[in-house]
Amino acid sequence: MAIKHITHLVDDLDGSVLEEGEGKQITFSVEGRAYEIDLSNRNADKFYDAVAPFVDAARSVSRTATNARRPRAARRDNDVDLGAVREWARANGHTVSDRGRVPATVLEAYSAAQS
Repeated sequence: MAIKHITHLVDDLDGSVLEEGEGKQITFSVEGRAYEIDLSNRNADKFYDAVAPFVDAARSVSRTATNARRPRAARRDNDVDLGAVREWARANGHTVSDRGRVPATVLEAYSAAQS
């Protein structure tokens, strides 16, 4: 026996099932919040007609400017290799997570052991 899974793309506005190759997935944002909606070609046209006056009057904003990630803070010269600290800590009976902040007490103990 075989199991067959069938996926239907559904218009999010009226609930109609869209045929293969029909419809559009539209991504838009309002007030800094991004949205995505699947619409039939007819409803997509209605959407574009409804927002056209606002788009025509608006200024375009670069996508990269709104989605840019903040650069990571530069490591200080006195920073230590946290992977080595974690390895040392586990070997010496300390409990540390695989990611995130290493407790100051562990860093101090590591520094003292390296001196």
